Amino acid sequence: MEAYSDFASVYDTFMDETPYDVWGNFVAGLIEKYGVSKPVGALEDGKLKGADASSKANVTGNSSEEAENAVLLEERNLVVELGCGTGSFTQELKKKGYDIMGIDLSPDMLNIARNKAAEAGLDIMYLEQDMRELDLYCTAGTIVSVCDSVNYLLEDSDVVETFRLVNNFLFPGGIFIFDFNTLYKYSEVIGDATIAENRDDCSFIWDNYYHEEEHINEYDLTIFVRCSEDDENLFKRFSETHYQRGYTLEEMKEFVEAAGLTFVTAIDADSHEEPTDESERIYIVARECGK
Repeated sequence: MEAYSDFASVYDTFMDETPYDVWGNFVAGLIEKYGVSKPVGALEDGKLKGADASSKANVTGNSSEEAENAVLLEERNLVVELGCGTGSFTQELKKKGYDIMGIDLSPDMLNIARNKAAEAGLDIMYLEQDMRELDLYCTAGTIVSVCDSVNYLLEDSDVVETFRLVNNFLFPGGIFIFDFNTLYKYSEVIGDATIAENRDDCSFIWDNYYHEEEHINEYDLTIFVRCSEDDENLFKRFSETHYQRGYTLEEMKEFVEAAGLTFVTAIDADSHEEPTDESERIYIVARECGK
């Protein structure tokens, strides 16, 4: 069964304690430290209001050179999120002033993301694409992927091809920031376990299975959602199966280099220090290095 179809309707409910604001602050800090993209604020009376106002070309000018500079600046400051889901993290970076676009494979997740952005008054473009077939209309100064979206790539070739496309669509000198769950997390921390959670209007049972030989983590979700407020005892039951693959830091470094990117740094997602053999989630920053 396709992942994130029915589950999309309750995804935000079960992820309501996810610290998207903390992640947003951390990733924004990485962009500021290593990247080329800057928050662009908003245009006001033809002038840019925000952190990048002083460096913005005159967007109201008529010369071809000014127009070209304006386009290049827009591309440099564009941020693209791969595997954006329901758009919660995308919104965090948008609120910080970044011009950001979200991309995801699930139309159900994207519909929720679009509705959330509209309700919040945020102008965000969302595209339905498989990250293995990434196709942007321009380059982007920053491409990000958080919440272990990369772990859904199950083959070495899928990871390398995705990273190659990222490099292709990055603005010169742009950066790719992504996180991934480690092999250690799947094999030693999650393992074969059952997790359950009950809410007022929905509940889930998560049966987790780790396949050691393939390094594949399988989790079978069984979800119950209240169908009607008029009948509190009537629930709809549905299920989804998700597969993720665990990777080591050494493997990810090899994939980054094989795709033509330059490895910049790796950071433990919990400690924000150098990763160890017991790191469960790791951030990697890689840089565009020619096409």
